[in-house]
Amino acid sequence: MKKNFVINSIEFGGRDLPIIAGPCVIESQEHVLRMAEKIKIITEDIGLPLIFKSSFDKGNRSSHTSYRGPGLEKGLRILENVKKSLDVLLTTDIHDATQARPVAEIIDIIQIPAFLCRQGDLLKAAVTTGKICLLYTSPSPRDQRGSGGGGGGGEK
Repeated sequence: MKKNFVINSIEFGGRDLPIIAGPCVIESQEHVLRMAEKIKIITEDIGLPLIFKSSFDKGNRSSHTSYRGPGLEKGLRILENVKKSLDVLLTTDIHDATQARPVAEIIDIIQIPAFLCRQGDLLKAAVTTGKICLLYTSPSPRDQRGSGGGGGGGEK
């Protein structure tokens, strides 16, 4: 049985494919605003709804010296500015249960990264905000039968 749901005016499971797009990590307010403006123009031109995504902290970098983002407070202020300036829905990921409430005040969809999707306290904190939660999970070997192997993640 197919189940559709709506977040604000964007329908998931309906006729139009919602696009979740944006830079992996917030580099600066100017960069994120410029990217959001360009992506919004493209999605409007092709008639698809946009949910803008960027992270305030990328804790899953391959090097401990890589740039991780501006942090929670500054990152949320930047994302809030994008939301107000461009009237777009927002999503970002959280890595710690204490981030759920402040993120939920601004963000429309809370994402949980694959490497944290089994952390009960984090999931509980995200769900209790009342926001839609998007969990990225890695497929189990059982899920990959007949798929040619492959890795990657899947949305649940």
